[in-house]
Amino acid sequence: MENDFGRDLHEECGVFGVYHVSNAAEVSYFGLHSLQHRGQEGCGIVTSNNGVLKRIKGKGLVSEVFNDTNLKTLQGDMAIGHVRYATAGGGGIENVQPFLFNHHTGNFALAHNGNLVNSDALKRYLEDRGSIFQSTSDSEVLAHLIRKNVPRSQFVYSIMEALTMIEGAFAFLVMIEDRIFACRDKYGLRPLSIGKLKDGYVVSSETCAFEVINAEFVRDINPGEVVEIGPDGIISRDYSKFKKHHMCAMEYIYFSRPDSDIEGRNVHAFRKESGKILYREKPVEADIVVGVPDSSLSAAIGYAEESGIPYEMGLIKNKYVGRTFIQPSQEMREKGVRMKLSAVSSIVRGKRVVLIDDSIVRGTTSRRIVALLREVGATEVHVRIASPQITNPCFYGVDISTYEELISARMDLESIREYIGADSLYFISKEALFEAGKRNDLCLACFTGKYPTALYTEIKNANKDGKF
Repeated sequence: MENDFGRDLHEECGVFGVYHVSNAAEVSYFGLHSLQHRGQEGCGIVTSNNGVLKRIKGKGLVSEVFNDTNLKTLQGDMAIGHVRYATAGGGGIENVQPFLFNHHTGNFALAHNGNLVNSDALKRYLEDRGSIFQSTSDSEVLAHLIRKNVPRSQFVYSIMEALTMIEGAFAFLVMIEDRIFACRDKYGLRPLSIGKLKDGYVVSSETCAFEVINAEFVRDINPGEVVEIGPDGIISRDYSKFKKHHMCAMEYIYFSRPDSDIEGRNVHAFRKESGKILYREKPVEADIVVGVPDSSLSAAIGYAEESGIPYEMGLIKNKYVGRTFIQPSQEMREKGVRMKLSAVSSIVRGKRVVLIDDSIVRGTTSRRIVALLREVGATEVHVRIASPQITNPCFYGVDISTYEELISARMDLESIREYIGADSLYFISKEALFEAGKRNDLCLACFTGKYPTALYTEIKNANKDGKF
């Protein structure tokens, strides 16, 4: 993965909600902390206390934005929270969520994970009818589409009506004074789950957050479903009868934490199985198997287990390097590489290494890691990738939006191998992902160019290479 060296590959964000649980803000804090890997640019929490909505948000990590003092000001037993990494709409505090909207018929808050492919067209439609947008985020579109001048008891139907107008990948949380609405796109591209906590409920982008707060998993929210969590318990409604289970394959491969379960399949188990399949598809003689920390370690363990080649920690990631690193010169940039990832010379020296990584985006990361291993004495480096070649942009909340930044869109396999300096290179087959996931449907658009949704003109034009 283009982590630490080249451009990072990021998923847009994570959402978390709490209903009827005391100290909801504190529970949200721990939930968002568990989802921190989904976004480090900014975060926020909105609480509802006796019908009054209050928000704190800021740029930075959850532990940087929140503390004992400001969390205590967020009273109430209801909350929604958000961690953000900027893709569509860019950065800036105005784009940090949840959004809080004031209206004379009642206030509401909104948080979103994903990306809308028809947001530009909808913004023009709304602006022509008098809407004024406060951010550049596509997430704000839903708030403007929701009809406000309806009784609160009918608010859910305004949400459902609005959801039928948007296209793309999303998990939305909408909160009013006394209830939370959890919404998932009809294609099932983004995960969203419900948990039980004491006498209330929690909603999360990933189930790993449930473990931290001792919540019990109840079920996944289904594609095309709006779940209303309120005084009457859980009420389920379908806003669309068109339902697909096109979960983004990269959720399994890279984005989600290994201790999360996505639609009944544990992420670590998926990655480990993909490593086993990777060996069966392309075995090689070697002395050790090394995984690139952290998201490739499960696949490396699977590869080692299937091949009988010992798994070794040949690469160590420094977990204490900050999110930014000032690099005033090329020499300092090279030192920065070694600050973030180190090869263990005594383990690697004189060995034929199988290097397992989860993906290759631009190729710069892989090239530098292979060079690191050779510098400390690896005699051979065979690279095995636990995802197919990324040949197409993603428009659903992953920040690869042009062909020009994808090495597999510009080079054939042998050219990539030469570029990264490996003795051999192999990417897992697309079929293997279904086998590892024990399922027959996934979104593989970044590998195949077959997008589950329509793509709108502004999305197509965003690709600088002009291949659409």
